[in-house]
Amino acid sequence: MTEFKETELDERAIKMAKVLSADAVERAGHGHPGSPVSLAPIAYTLYQHFIKHDPNDPNWEGRDRFILSGGHASLTQYVQLYFSGYGLTLDDLKNFRGGADTRTPGHPEYGLTPGIEMTTGPLGQGFASAIGFAYGQRFQRGLLDPEAPEGESPFDHNIWVICGEGDIEEGISGESASLAANQQLGNLTVIFDANRIQIEGDTNLVLAEDVLKRFQAYGWYTDEFSFIQPDGSYKEDVEGLADTIAKARAAAPNQPKLIKVDTLIAWPTPGKTNDPSSHGSKLGAEAVAGLKKLLGYDPEESFHVDEEALAHARKVAERGLEAHKEWDEKYDAWRKANPDKAALYDRIKAGELPEGFDKAIDDLEATFEVGKNVATRGASGSTLNAIAAVMPELWGGSADLGGSNKTDLKGAETFAPAECATKQWPNCSKYGRQLHFGVREFTMGTITNGILLGSHTRPYGGTFFMFSDYERSAVRLAALMQIPNLYVWSHDSVAVGEDGPTHQPVEHLASFRAIPQLEVARPADAYETAEAYRYFFEKKNTLPTAMVLTRQGVPVLAETAEKAKDGVKKGAYVLVDTEGTPDVIIMATGSEVQWAVSAAKTLAGEGIKARVVSVPCVEWFEEQDAEYKEAVLPAAVKARVSVEAGVAMPWYKYLGSYGKPVSIEQFGLQGDGAQNMIDLGITAEHVVEAAKASIAEVEAAK
Repeated sequence: MTEFKETELDERAIKMAKVLSADAVERAGHGHPGSPVSLAPIAYTLYQHFIKHDPNDPNWEGRDRFILSGGHASLTQYVQLYFSGYGLTLDDLKNFRGGADTRTPGHPEYGLTPGIEMTTGPLGQGFASAIGFAYGQRFQRGLLDPEAPEGESPFDHNIWVICGEGDIEEGISGESASLAANQQLGNLTVIFDANRIQIEGDTNLVLAEDVLKRFQAYGWYTDEFSFIQPDGSYKEDVEGLADTIAKARAAAPNQPKLIKVDTLIAWPTPGKTNDPSSHGSKLGAEAVAGLKKLLGYDPEESFHVDEEALAHARKVAERGLEAHKEWDEKYDAWRKANPDKAALYDRIKAGELPEGFDKAIDDLEATFEVGKNVATRGASGSTLNAIAAVMPELWGGSADLGGSNKTDLKGAETFAPAECATKQWPNCSKYGRQLHFGVREFTMGTITNGILLGSHTRPYGGTFFMFSDYERSAVRLAALMQIPNLYVWSHDSVAVGEDGPTHQPVEHLASFRAIPQLEVARPADAYETAEAYRYFFEKKNTLPTAMVLTRQGVPVLAETAEKAKDGVKKGAYVLVDTEGTPDVIIMATGSEVQWAVSAAKTLAGEGIKARVVSVPCVEWFEEQDAEYKEAVLPAAVKARVSVEAGVAMPWYKYLGSYGKPVSIEQFGLQGDGAQNMIDLGITAEHVVEAAKASIAEVEAAK
């Protein structure tokens, strides 16, 4: 990296960034102006001098990735994207927070604005997901170009982050930073904007520790650079900042880097500099006018563009084209030398499945034995391993529950530097595909999000369904971004047993089904489990999916052996039917499907015609057309029963006025898992009673 010398035009561009940020919030009437004003020189220095990017091709494979973890400061990035020539216009800045048609929303949104790598806003998640970006870069490099010297592969790039005190205060920063140091993620650099201000005031009230020593303890390289001078004056010394960043990169090639930059929020806005009000409210006309006067702008003019300074900033696009050209040459040489790996890259980039994918699942299903008791977590583990054998881009692990979740890949090396090897996991490689997150469910969710966003590989992460609560915020963000994260959540009900109610999910199915754009699959047995995985990888949407799995063994059903392959992908299907119109429809998921089938046989013996509908995924069923839905759940059949070992909330839309839920409306119990199910009414006998009660109510209403 060449030495950075600030020119007059650089200084003018930074001033323009400050004024445009203030004007944009003032016009919107709300927002977070303080940080974009004081971050302008830092972001400008990164975009102009350090981040390798090509504004002409925002999705260029060889680009560095930049994540603004404090998404509320979104104008920091929008202004630099405008300066760099990403297609954002002055009108886009004027339309900041402008409603449904804006390209500059209050927080950056993935897929909406060119140059935005991920949705940020919930503090800490950008920081933690950036670590996932670094994971993904390294693993993908290992798939495609493992022998290249560091820095020489077309699949080498850096990850840059700007974060603030809010990110540092969130616990996720500590969880993820610990792993980043363990993994020696030397291509990750975080700029910590330490302005000591948040909404409620000075952060000394709540953030008293030495943050740099904290990160040193994790194993990060740290340094500090201050715009606040020893005499109390303020100097935005971007040359000194650039030297500090360059020194860090040279000094710590195998460590993640945290550089603390001491700033004053909203500097040099009169009356608002270092004032908490500038964090989350517009500066006000008087303060904005004062800022403009100080910076040499007409206080009566809004959104003034210094065309000469803008043209200077736009030259970064020319440098980007040159970098892209150099990368193209390196990439073309790699393709010629590695035709097999080039074919792999083309396939994973296109999101296509490998040859042999269906056969791997078919061969596995051929080993299933009808009537045998198999926990769906076990069937899940077998399916993941079968798929992994033909899909090298599949990798994953668990939050310290791999043996229980059955998320371990047989024979796989652990993704970690060799010195991390343990007696239990002796085979570690920086390109391994077995992930270990420790007891860090939230970090697992953010890292797998980052892997998906920063590479073309397919990660998964596992934990107990109960502990998915810790991961929920990352799950919600995956759903919002519509990225295909895969959650393997086992121990799905009160049948967990002796661990007691703290470990027994009850409300969780309902709460996760409530998240828009998240698909929740709860398969009944081994066949449905394998087919749920088949459809997850085959489906055309990119929505995240949760596989919710049993701890206990459940029988492999003859009915699913026959019907699951066509039925599971439709979300709900007729598993057991009757002659003519059924008297009652019994809907069930997961381990309760067996009781629905048993109840239907009992009812048949009493002359009552019961249709059993297996519902492995409500969301997939809702995607079907009206004709199919009516065929499965005919409106004319008013007597209905739902059977699920959780709260009944999601089922009332299907039960109608006369339906009866067989559900659990309390926390779990201490005791044996099978006995818990009986004590809480999840039995075939109770299903029979509910079916008869529903039929009786329908008859009474005639």
